[in-house]
Amino acid sequence: MSIFDELQTSLQEAVEIKQGEAQASRITRHEVADVRAIRAKLHVSQAEFAEAMGTSVDTIKSWETKRRNPTGLAAKVLATIQDNPAFFNELALH
Repeated sequence: MSIFDELQTSLQEAVEIKQGEAQASRITRHEVADVRAIRAKLHVSQAEFAEAMGTSVDTIKSWETKRRNPTGLAAKVLATIQDNPAFFNELALH
């Protein structure tokens, strides 16, 4: 099945769910990374973490207080760091 076919099938399923004609066959949930816990495990400051992540200290603070959630690439990088803390060292070098 091509990517187009998969997208078309998914879109049709979404329309049917919206119209009440079907129930979702799967629900995907992504766990939001605990940024404060990750940073504490790495023993780095908010400023050091922000620099390695390529973001501002205010963004790190927002993530840590759960005012905002990391999305997109930031969420993927955080999940990678959570699973493999040594990745942070590689990230911090660049």
